[in-house]
Amino acid sequence: MSKNRLEIYQNGRQQRNKIRVPLRQKWTARGYQRLSPLFFRMRPITLCICSVLLISLMAILYLSQLGQAVTTNQQIQALRNQEAALQRQNSDLINTIAQEQSPAYIAAHARKLGLAPANPQNVQVVLIPHLQSVQHQP
Repeated sequence: MSKNRLEIYQNGRQQRNKIRVPLRQKWTARGYQRLSPLFFRMRPITLCICSVLLISLMAILYLSQLGQAVTTNQQIQALRNQEAALQRQNSDLINTIAQEQSPAYIAAHARKLGLAPANPQNVQVVLIPHLQSVQHQP
């Protein structure tokens, strides 16, 4: 390049740099550079290492949350199994109570114990004089 062309090229480049950025944007850009100069000065290897560290930290947090979710799910399943077992036990107890309250079961159990039904002819009624009867109030 000739000397004249080089001067024109450099002058045009300097003028383009001066004209493009308004004052307010320049101040914002400078302020932003002051706040985080490390981010802009990082080399690619440093940036890769920081990225890997951040990604691994996020993966560890995700896996810990996943582990807690699995543990909670197992506890819920155990409680549901326990609830089903208690419901079966409850229904068995209800059936046992219903069976033992039936008159046939009571009569059979009384015979096993040696008890017999009373004969109405052999029943004696005892009357107590001056005894007041208790009135049943609904």
